[in-house]
Amino acid sequence: MTEKHISVLLNESISSLNIKENSIIVDCTLGYGGHSSNILERIKKGFLFAFDQDGEAIRHSTNRLKTIGTNFTIIKSNFVNLKEELAKRNIFSVDGVLFDLGVSSPQLDTKERGFSYHEDAKLDMRMDKEASLTAYEVVNTYSKEKLATIIREYGEEKFANNIAKKIVETRIKKPIETTNELVEIIKTAIPLKFRLDKHPARKTFQAIRIEVNHELDVLKPALEQALSILNVGGRVAVITFHSLEDRIVKKYFKEQTEIDKKIQGMPNIPLEYLPNFKLVINKAITPTEEELKNNPRARSAKLRVIERIK
Repeated sequence: MTEKHISVLLNESISSLNIKENSIIVDCTLGYGGHSSNILERIKKGFLFAFDQDGEAIRHSTNRLKTIGTNFTIIKSNFVNLKEELAKRNIFSVDGVLFDLGVSSPQLDTKERGFSYHEDAKLDMRMDKEASLTAYEVVNTYSKEKLATIIREYGEEKFANNIAKKIVETRIKKPIETTNELVEIIKTAIPLKFRLDKHPARKTFQAIRIEVNHELDVLKPALEQALSILNVGGRVAVITFHSLEDRIVKKYFKEQTEIDKKIQGMPNIPLEYLPNFKLVINKAITPTEEELKNNPRARSAKLRVIERIK
């Protein structure tokens, strides 16, 4: 699995966290341990807490991290439970938090998981295999209106209404059970000239995956929790993979680092009115040409970093 998984913006994200030997770091998206293993190597006197919902990824990463050290704990939970889970372990402040959002390569490449539009499999797309909602339920039970909204908003797909209509028309005859069936339906809903550049199912599959895993619903609450437990000098780094995620992160970080408009421009603003956070980088970091050559899946990645300053 490790060979199949290449951590995106690895050096940039790890260096941006400004890790010390005794730092307490949280990796909110453990995956197959690429970022976590690099963090663990740097915190010989510190501690790593890592979150993931995927039992398979946890099993793999536990073995990988054990070859580096024992100063880590893996928590099987969604990162929206960040503060609650850390509090159970008597951790109320940390020095760094990393979010690497999206789907890992092994999840995409394991066809049985139903994430990929290139492989035929049962419609699933759950990051947590114990969760009840699957892509099958979304595709076969959601109303045409709800499907269209999800595909348009989460997939930014301009043919969302056509796709939702075709899905509903098809499932009347029989349930839509596999990824290939769904891909063929999507193709019939998109004009030929718009199918040539990129795979026509890409945006719809993204939208359904986001819905199944509540990815956008949990992001802002998790960011709020991460910033609330950050020590002075601590940083939160977030890698996003599509514009909806990036928009949430960018907007929230901007809100946390701006001076209130009512007092902007005033001389000698009292310390208590200044922001508690600053942007470490004003513009998002994106992959280098070299990284994109080695890992084309990194093409849409963006890294944003914020630091607590008081």
